[in-house]
Amino acid sequence: MSPPLRVALLGLGEAGGAIAADLAAAGSDVRGYDPLVTPPAGVDPRVDEADAVRDAELVLSANSSHDAAVALANALPGLRPGTIFADLNTASPGVKAGLVTTAGAAADVVDVALMSPVPGKGLHTPMLVSGEAADRYASMLRPLGALVTVQPGPAGTAISRKLLRSVFYKGLAAAVVEALAGAEAAGCADWLAANISAELAAFDEHSIDRLVDGTHRHARRRADEMAAAADQLRELGVEPRTATAAHDLLAALRAASERDAPGDHA
Repeated sequence: MSPPLRVALLGLGEAGGAIAADLAAAGSDVRGYDPLVTPPAGVDPRVDEADAVRDAELVLSANSSHDAAVALANALPGLRPGTIFADLNTASPGVKAGLVTTAGAAADVVDVALMSPVPGKGLHTPMLVSGEAADRYASMLRPLGALVTVQPGPAGTAISRKLLRSVFYKGLAAAVVEALAGAEAAGCADWLAANISAELAAFDEHSIDRLVDGTHRHARRRADEMAAAADQLRELGVEPRTATAAHDLLAALRAASERDAPGDHA
C-alpha cells in the first residue's frame, strides 16, 4: 500500500477548510496553517506557512487573491524542490505567472481554478489546472476523488479561462440584481423575474451568436435605450451601474462602427 499523500493547506477558511477536511477523510496526511481559523478535525495545525509546507508533497494555497504572493513568500523557507505548490486563489493570470518566478527552483507552481463554489463540494469541486506540473497534480488528487481537468499551458492559463467566464456569469448576476431592484421600486418585480427566467430558459446553441450580432448591428439604438433605462433607474432611486456600463460599451461600438464605415473621411 502506498503511503498517504502529505498535503499542506495554507488558508483554512470556507474553501480551504472544506478541502482539508475531505483530504483527511480520504486518508491523506494533512497539515495546515491559518492565522485566524482553527484547523478542522484530522488536520495537523502548524505555526506558520513555512512550518506547514516543510514535509508536504503537495501544497494547496487557498487564501485570497490579495494574499497569494504573500503565502508563497512566507512558505519559501520550508519548500523543497519537487514539491507542488498549487495556488487555488482567484488571482489574475499575471499574479499566477509571478508565483512561478518567485518560487524558482524551490517548488513546482501550478495554477488551479476552482470552477464552482466549494461549499457542499469540498475536494469534489471541479478544478481546472495548468502549469508544468499540472499532470502530476492531477495524478495526486484524482485517486482521492478530486475532479481535475488539465488545461495545457503555463500557470495562468487555467485562471484566465475562469475569469473570462466570470465576466459573463458575474456580469449577468449583477445585471439581474440591478434590474430587479428597479422593478421592485416600480412595482413589477414578479413580472420581470418571470420574464428573465423565461428568456434564460429559451437559450440554445445559437443564442450567443444572436446576442453578439444584434449588439454590433443595433449598437446605436441600444445605446439610446440603455441611456433611457439608466435615467429610469435613477428616477426610481436605483444607481444604474450595470445599465451605465452597458450604455458605455454600446456607445463605444457605435463610435467604432461609424469610424470604420466606408465614405468620405477627408
